[in-house]
Amino acid sequence: MSFIHEDFLLSNDRAVRLYHEYARDEPILDFHNHLSPGEIAKDRRFENLAEAWLEADHYKWRAMRANGTPEELVTGNGDPKEKYLAWAATLPHALGNPLYHWTHLELKRCFGIDTLLGPETAEEIWDLANAKLADPAFTARKMLEKFQVKALCTTDDPATPTDDHEKIAQDDTVVAGVYPTFRPDKAWEIRNATAFLDWLENLIEQTSKEINTLNDFLESLALRVNHFHEIGCRLSDHSFPTFPSKFAPESEARNIFTKVLNEENATADETRKFTGFIMLFLGRLYSAKGWTMQVHLGPLRNNSSRLLSEFGPDAGTDSIGDWNQVENMGQFLDKLDREDSLPKTIVYNNNPADNFSIATMLGNFQRDLPGKMQFGSGWWHLDQRDGMVEQMKTLANVGLLSHFVGMLTDSRSFLSFPRHEYFRRILCNLLGNWMAEGFVPDDRELIGNLAQRICYSNAKEYLGLEIS
Repeated sequence: MSFIHEDFLLSNDRAVRLYHEYARDEPILDFHNHLSPGEIAKDRRFENLAEAWLEADHYKWRAMRANGTPEELVTGNGDPKEKYLAWAATLPHALGNPLYHWTHLELKRCFGIDTLLGPETAEEIWDLANAKLADPAFTARKMLEKFQVKALCTTDDPATPTDDHEKIAQDDTVVAGVYPTFRPDKAWEIRNATAFLDWLENLIEQTSKEINTLNDFLESLALRVNHFHEIGCRLSDHSFPTFPSKFAPESEARNIFTKVLNEENATADETRKFTGFIMLFLGRLYSAKGWTMQVHLGPLRNNSSRLLSEFGPDAGTDSIGDWNQVENMGQFLDKLDREDSLPKTIVYNNNPADNFSIATMLGNFQRDLPGKMQFGSGWWHLDQRDGMVEQMKTLANVGLLSHFVGMLTDSRSFLSFPRHEYFRRILCNLLGNWMAEGFVPDDRELIGNLAQRICYSNAKEYLGLEIS
């Protein structure tokens, strides 16, 4: 039997029927990823499997380092095929790691290859996959069509142009909806005044508005929110170690901003207060627009100063952080809730120890619409079977699983859409086991409809994207 067979990860008959009858054929709404809108606009073709798989995949990079791969073949300037062969040599050691599953799902679903990847099969798979990649029909857009991607949301700095999104929107040959997500994290990176001012120049270029005061800055951010909304954006995205919990009054925020304009670095305390001030301002805008605010919570980033200096951020040296989360979170959410300005919110947790505390804190602020405050799918280091299952069990125990908006890839690869299949199989197996145990009613239609909603329609209804 093939490793990736029809009933892969499905452990009983109920799970099998839930997956094949209800979940499998649902379209995809990938509402958080790091795909390049430029590559969609240009309909990029990939030269080889190394390009498609290894260009920016820090998950694979971590595994390759753990297998002793020289950095030249990880993030360095090594030959692409040699990098691929190093990955092929690593994969047999990754049993139990989601990379093992994702890799073989991608080989089968993207290329029709049913062979296990390893040193002995690497050359054969390289030739077969590259032959497929050379086909003019195998492009970035064709991957969206192949996997029935109805919509995807990229991750976009407000100080960068949105030309590619505007080109895509005007191109009738792009069958998926492709929308920007407002990611303004550099708006409070004021501890490095030089870098912040460089970013501010880019923001000025996008708005054609001079920024000489805090009010100018706030107006420019609002202009970009309006522009993003006009071109289809309905989500923001942010990443923090913990939620902002210090909030400068406007007079103090003005003084901090003036200090940075004068090329003086902000202190750590000033940065925290300014971050809180800007995030409250943005939260009010998101609420007024009906947007969803995504918060990715808890990573401890760039732990290897050596790789940070050699490669830069996103080198694959980020870990699960260990902070007290919920008190800060409650303070932030409560401030906006008291003003009736709390937007729809999805919080993705990166530390399994915080699952129940974060899920229950979100429950304190539910109002106005079903599932307004979402405990998001297992993220980053928790984007694997145990992490997904524990996230869904936590949500079911202390909230309403029925309103869960489901899975996203958080990926930089056009080959990663089979991760939705991975999630759907894990979801159906969990529900099928619950049915077999008598933990939920043994009613295939009831539970199947639940699975279907989690796979697609909950997210479609919740996010309010214009999906045809």
